[in-house]
Amino acid sequence: FSAGYHHALRALVPSLPPGDPAALAATEDGGGHPRAMATTLRPTAGGEWSLSGTKRFVTLGRRARSLLVIASVGADASGRNALRLVRLTADAPGITLDPLPETPFAPEIEHAQAVFSEVRVTASDLLPGDGYDRYLKPFRTLEDLHVIGAGLGHLLAAARRRAWPEALREELLSTIAALRSLSPEAPSGAATHVALAGAFRSVARIITEADERYAAEADDEAARWVRDRALLRVAERVREQRRVAAWRALGGVS
Repeated sequence: FSAGYHHALRALVPSLPPGDPAALAATEDGGGHPRAMATTLRPTAGGEWSLSGTKRFVTLGRRARSLLVIASVGADASGRNALRLVRLTADAPGITLDPLPETPFAPEIEHAQAVFSEVRVTASDLLPGDGYDRYLKPFRTLEDLHVIGAGLGHLLAAARRRAWPEALREELLSTIAALRSLSPEAPSGAATHVALAGAFRSVARIITEADERYAAEADDEAARWVRDRALLRVAERVREQRRVAAWRALGGVS
């Protein structure tokens, strides 16, 4: 998961330092929808900005060295909450990362609450484009591609070590290849989401068979699979909403 998450962020913002863990700070008390974003970015003297607010759930927590922060710059002409993306080092003055309790699955992955108290933001820290349309919305698809791809890579290695059936290994390879072929495509494109929906049907079959295989091989790795497999099903409801919207955009019937 951590590897997939890291590379999804690198796909979103290629200028991130390649070897440093990064984290997206988006979720607030009201969730991750644009209208829930209360963290503010306000102009100050000298063409700089000041960032203040709280992000409730930051993956990687204190392990992150770079933070990508979604913040509001006020309402746009249509009254929508206008968002921007800010890139900061995690140890910048005014940033506090408070560790959160371990999650039930993958407890090794740290999470934190991030508090920003009048953090100085320069023009070079402010990434170009709309924070939602260019960054937050596409990241949900990029995260799916990279995290699920990494999870399937783990399962393929397990399938080889454990001599699981060739048919399962073939489906793992073909699904990984499908995800890889989709990675250069527009992450917000309707065709991308329809194709992803088909790939995720294969993922569901793979997870079901992996459950059966691990259940017959009750060891430490099997126990970790049972504990952590929920990671591969995170955001299923959002994926379904994207699938329905994609078919509608393409003129099909969902």
